[in-house]
Amino acid sequence: MSAAWRVGVDPRRCIGTGICAGTAPEHFQLVGGLSTPLADVVEPADPVIDAADSCPVEAITVRDAADDRLIAPEG
Repeated sequence: MSAAWRVGVDPRRCIGTGICAGTAPEHFQLVGGLSTPLADVVEPADPVIDAADSCPVEAITVRDAADDRLIAPEG
């Protein structure tokens, strides 16, 4: 498993459902009605994957910080 993940939210795709903030409140918050990661780089954690996989518009991406490999959402 990766030592660090890079988390991103595409503001053009985000529709502000808040599922991510509810699933992983230690990693996401809503700002101006849109999701925002609390940190760009995080330690691997299941709630981050759950948030990305739960986003109905796939606005959240989780990538390996070392090699940029897509970890979530699953395709």
